[in-house]
Amino acid sequence: MTNSILPTSGDPMGAAIYDYHKNGKADTLVVRSSMFDDDEIPVADLFRSFEDMPFLEQKALELAHGRILDVGAGSGCHSIALMKLGKDVTAIDISPLSVQVMLDRGVHARQVNFYDPAYDEKFDTVLMLMNGTGIIGNLDNIGNFFTRIKAVLNPDGCVLIDSSDLRYLFEEEDGSLMIDLADDYYGQLDYQMQYKGVVGEPFDWLYLDFNTLAYYAEENGFKAELVAEGEHYDYLARLTLA
Repeated sequence: MTNSILPTSGDPMGAAIYDYHKNGKADTLVVRSSMFDDDEIPVADLFRSFEDMPFLEQKALELAHGRILDVGAGSGCHSIALMKLGKDVTAIDISPLSVQVMLDRGVHARQVNFYDPAYDEKFDTVLMLMNGTGIIGNLDNIGNFFTRIKAVLNPDGCVLIDSSDLRYLFEEEDGSLMIDLADDYYGQLDYQMQYKGVVGEPFDWLYLDFNTLAYYAEENGFKAELVAEGEHYDYLARLTLA
């Protein structure tokens, strides 16, 4: 995982967020993967209010306390909801256009890569939503992920992170799983985004089931607590230093 930030010319999600912010509409934001058919992200969903957020996101925002870091904040919808709840939040993203939009919307935002070791501010809550485990990238990076968490988390702080267990994609009618154990972990995907003529670089994205998250948390000196479960294999977890 590099410490880099995105150039504007390679920032498709930021371009979509910027268009929607300026014009109230946006073209199609396409997501490609070598493992699935092309998909689309409804850009309007990135600007949703607290009332329109899924239960797990609302729960995370309610639990966030103290000095809060919103990682991969995008348009700033979670940060804005936290501000309306009277909470102290700093937003970071690697997307220059997203950060520009957040600043326009009154969010305290900075263009920072979470993995940059030079970024060592301390927070009471680290918030990672909209499949927050995706920022890990792949299982090979999970030790680095927890190292970075330790660097920015106050000793009595917590990480609120959500994800989904993709096992449902491999389940047979009898409940058995069609997963090749010799392959990479089934939640490890590759993505590439495109918005209009702006094409981003491919990147790894990790969906973690809770038991796997809890195992690696314990291996790295953390405790994982299952806070709540959604309706479709999704969940919210809280990570604290063991």
